[in-house]
Amino acid sequence: QAQLVESGGGLVQAGGSLSLACVASIPTFSSYTMGWFRQAPGQEREFVAGISYIGPRPEYADSVKGRFTISRDNAKNTVNLQMNNLKPEDTALYYCAADYKRGPWNMQTAVGYDYWGQGTQVTVSS
Repeated sequence: QAQLVESGGGLVQAGGSLSLACVASIPTFSSYTMGWFRQAPGQEREFVAGISYIGPRPEYADSVKGRFTISRDNAKNTVNLQMNNLKPEDTALYYCAADYKRGPWNMQTAVGYDYWGQGTQVTVSS
């Protein structure tokens, strides 16, 4: 049974930084497109960033471009999300997701991802 485990969330002041990590227990991790999504209370889950299995072609939500950076280490089955210049509106539960050979043109859609983590809470105070 594949498992995704996120870590690195916490409480930070506006303007601060956090680094999230997601470790995947997936035998063929390099064949999975990885995404980060977030969900704030009372809101729908939204795409944050994604990185394709076929190369370093990351995509970002407009709201985080220039502030967040997604990266992956296939040797360690890990995907990271570096978050800088955090804003109160970034407060949410952040989820890692994995989908087998999902095309890079379709990373932003939450529907259809094979696996999801339990989430890690990020809270940004003003």
